[in-house]
Amino acid sequence: MGKIFGTDGIRGKAGEYPMTEEMAIRVGRAVAMTFTVTDGPSKIIVGRDTRLSGPMLESALVSGICSVGTDACLAGVIPTPGISFLASSVQAGAGIVISASHNPYYDNGIKIFNGRGYKLSDAKEAEIEELVLNSDAADRIQPAPEAGQISINSEMLKSYISFLNSTLSQDLSLKGLKIILDCANGATCRIAPELFSELGARVEALGIQPDGKNINAECGSEHPQGLIEKGGVLSGDQILAICARDLKQKGRLKNDLVVSTVMSNMGLGVALRNMGIRHETSAVGDRYVMEKMISTGAILGGEDSGHMIFAGDHTSGDGILTALKLIEAMQTDNPHLSELKKVMTVYPQVLINVDVQTKPDINTVPAIADAIKSVESELGEGGRVLVRYSGTQPLCRVMVEGPSETETQRYCKQLSDIIKENIGA
Repeated sequence: MGKIFGTDGIRGKAGEYPMTEEMAIRVGRAVAMTFTVTDGPSKIIVGRDTRLSGPMLESALVSGICSVGTDACLAGVIPTPGISFLASSVQAGAGIVISASHNPYYDNGIKIFNGRGYKLSDAKEAEIEELVLNSDAADRIQPAPEAGQISINSEMLKSYISFLNSTLSQDLSLKGLKIILDCANGATCRIAPELFSELGARVEALGIQPDGKNINAECGSEHPQGLIEKGGVLSGDQILAICARDLKQKGRLKNDLVVSTVMSNMGLGVALRNMGIRHETSAVGDRYVMEKMISTGAILGGEDSGHMIFAGDHTSGDGILTALKLIEAMQTDNPHLSELKKVMTVYPQVLINVDVQTKPDINTVPAIADAIKSVESELGEGGRVLVRYSGTQPLCRVMVEGPSETETQRYCKQLSDIIKENIGA
C-alpha cells in the first residue's frame, strides 16, 4: 500500500509507517480534531492524485474526518497546490491531499495544509503524529454524537483554474507559442492542457491518460527526456535565477531577496550576488523555504528540485504557476530559454542516491563522518559536500560540488561507496 511520508505528512519518530486504511482513518480523525474549532470552520477539503489506492484511502480518510463531527468536502483529482488554494479561499479548517508526489504508483501518502493554505510546522505535525501513532492519545478522540457530512464540489477545479488565470499579467499572451506539457499521468492532466490552450498556446500534452498505475512511469519530473527536443533540462536554481532577475527588473522583487535551500548550486548564490540580490538559505523542503520567506519578507523562493514559491500569489509551490511566471519572464526579456539560462553558471555538481536499510545520524557513523570531513578538507573553498536522507524514500542523497566534473564525480562516488559499505541496503 505504500508509505506515509514525512515533511508533507506523518512520519513518526521511528521512521516511515505503512499507509493503510486504518492509518488513513486515524489521520482523518486527528486532523479534524486538530483544526476544527467550535466557533469556526468545521469543514476539511480533500483532494487526491490518480494513484490506484487513492479512492480507497480517500474513503477511509473521510470516514475518520466525519466520525468526529467534521464535514468533508471532496475536490476529487486535483493538483496538490489546488488544495492549498482552496483551503484558504473557502475558509476550511484544513486541506488534505492524498498523494506521493514523484514516487511510484504503489506508494501513497498524506499532505496536510492548515486553513490558511500553508504546510504544517514541525510542532503542529508532531501534534498530529502523536494523535495518530500514540494509542493512548488516539483513544482520547471520541466519536461525535452526530457524524459530519460528505459533499462533492465539482466547481473546485474551475475555481483553481480561475485563480491561476488571476495571477497573470493582463498583457500576457501565449499566442504563437508551441508548448509541450508532461502531465506525468497525474492530477495536472485535468488542468494544464486546458489552461495553456485557453491562453492561446499550441499545446502538445504527454502523460494525460492515467490508469492508476502509470503515474510518473517513464514520465514526469524524474524522466524529463520526453520534453527535450533541441535543448536540455533547466534546474530549479536556473529557473529561480531567471524569475528573480525578471522581478527585480520590474521592481517587484520585495526586499531584493530570494530564498533557496542548502541543496542549491553554488552558482545560484554567485548569480544573485551579481544581480544585487540577497540570498538566504533554508533546510531542504518547500515548507522550510516558505517559513524562511515569511520570516525574511521574501516573495520568491524555491528548490533546485523545481519547487518554486511565488508568495505574492500563492501559499504553496505550484508547478503550473511557475511555468506561467517563467513564460512571462521569457516574453519580457528573451523568448529563448537557452539565452535566459546564461544568467547563472552551474558549478559542477554530482548527486548520487544510495539505497539504505537504516537512517542513523550521519555523524554517529565514524567511517562516513570521517570520509565527509576528508573530502571537505580537500575541496576547501572550491566546493562543498552535502549528505542527507530522503524524507520520502529509503535513500541517502550524496551531493558534491567541485572545481571540475572529474573531481566532483570522483569525490561523490567515493563517499557513496563508503555509505553503501556501512548502511547500504
